[in-house]
Amino acid sequence: MSKMNMTVAELEKLARTLRLNVIKMVGVGQKGHLGGSCSLSEIVTVLYFNRMKHDPENPEWEERDRFLLSKGHAALIQYAALAESGYFPKEELDKVKQLGAMLQGHPDMTTTPGVEGNTGSLGQGLSMACGMAAGLRLDRKKSKVYCIIGDGEIAEGQIWEAAMAAAFYKLDNLIVFLDKNNLQATGPISERYNTNPVVEKWKAFGWHVSELDGHNIREIIDTLDQVERISGKPKIIIAHTVKGKGISFAENVAAFHNGELTKEQFDFACAELNKNN
Repeated sequence: MSKMNMTVAELEKLARTLRLNVIKMVGVGQKGHLGGSCSLSEIVTVLYFNRMKHDPENPEWEERDRFLLSKGHAALIQYAALAESGYFPKEELDKVKQLGAMLQGHPDMTTTPGVEGNTGSLGQGLSMACGMAAGLRLDRKKSKVYCIIGDGEIAEGQIWEAAMAAAFYKLDNLIVFLDKNNLQATGPISERYNTNPVVEKWKAFGWHVSELDGHNIREIIDTLDQVERISGKPKIIIAHTVKGKGISFAENVAAFHNGELTKEQFDFACAELNKNN
């Protein structure tokens, strides 16, 4: 239950394990959201295994922190973390997207223990997170709400409505990560719907803004330590990441946003990640 006492080196190794689980869930010859799942591995590892209060044996524990993956197409990385935490048997990872399986292409709170909301219709998760944060405050709970959004996703207007609401209601129990990997499904964000500059926008909307290397576990932990002490406003952490991180042929390649692996690519990716573990 709650936070685990793991060293940075242990967390780094676990992040690579989660990434390997993502590759195995994608498998051979079928499309899977590899790129945006791999870019989140270190962030998700820190949240589940260093930061959040949660109990795999009691997913509805009232005092738990909440986690919303607004960019729900990256569900594979959350599934990997949930399985490693013990929310369900790891064998379920072999059944992703199969008919009747508990793990589908996007998070589903009705089938998957540990999932707080159905996400994947982009732009909606931050609104859910705001509602949860406001509700926890009304209930006088000390729990926090963590939410991950994508840099392609913030082209959605609902994100900015939620951002204004969070600042207006001073939801300081809300911490958001922006997965800034600079790519969306069809190519560079700067060439599709340019949402830059992000730091200035979020500051203008009344948020406390931090930036970090989204693959540096020590930096993620230290930044969370800092922002969790800030009161009176919601916090966003701009995480500079690499889409497809850890799989050399997929890094910074938009085609692997929702890509399909050949047998040769699958074997290479598994060997590459196993070598580093």
